[in-house]
Amino acid sequence: MKSYDEIIRERRLIMKSQGIKYEEWEPHQRKGVPAPPLEKPYSKEGTLIELIKPSNIDLGNFPLAKAINQRQSHRVFTNDALTLEELSFLLWSTQGVKSVGENKVRTKRTVPSGGARHPFETYLLVNRVETIKSGVYRYLPIEHKLLFVAKGSRQFPDRISTACNGQSFVGKSAVVFVWAAIPYRTEWRYSVISYKDILIEAGHICQNLYLACEAIGAGTCAIAAYNQKNIDTLIGVDGEDEFTVYVAPVGKV
Repeated sequence: MKSYDEIIRERRLIMKSQGIKYEEWEPHQRKGVPAPPLEKPYSKEGTLIELIKPSNIDLGNFPLAKAINQRQSHRVFTNDALTLEELSFLLWSTQGVKSVGENKVRTKRTVPSGGARHPFETYLLVNRVETIKSGVYRYLPIEHKLLFVAKGSRQFPDRISTACNGQSFVGKSAVVFVWAAIPYRTEWRYSVISYKDILIEAGHICQNLYLACEAIGAGTCAIAAYNQKNIDTLIGVDGEDEFTVYVAPVGKV
């Protein structure tokens, strides 16, 4: 059995750009392997929900310096629902696609990503959003639409809180953003040194959510304390090739 110090040293390597000889692990891109999809595939028979187009959103005209200064974590929310326009704005702010490369290997979005690979999928646990029923949804950033995943229930808020290690305020939010990584999107290009980049990108996404929330009178709280199996099961991912990395409940404040 490895000692505590040995485990710590191994895990710290993820945050460092040394300790791994990149040349010994040629990425699949250099081997001519086709790139994985820029977006997780979905059934064309699935239920899609139209969001407000970014060009039609009349929100977010809030001074950036003020949003940065006021940014804080919120753990108390009102019972007010988010509007569809507000949700559309938050989704676009965190993963909105500005353009897709001609070879469909990269997308330019509202957040940076190594090699423009963007390994994250955004799932929503909806409690209170106007015109949207309670349940689990996935954001389709290229189409700027929501894909219905699973229906909610009376126990849905409790299941959300339980998945987040009993943090009751999470289940009381209007909607919970869950970001799940599909590591191979980045591994395809950067091989065994991908993981530092993936974790950095989670921070880019969540910070945009914080600032976008400030701009619409909402709040969020970044959460890394969750039960991995429970939260992965809740959003319907396999926990191996796709798994939760970051969670952020959002509500009006």
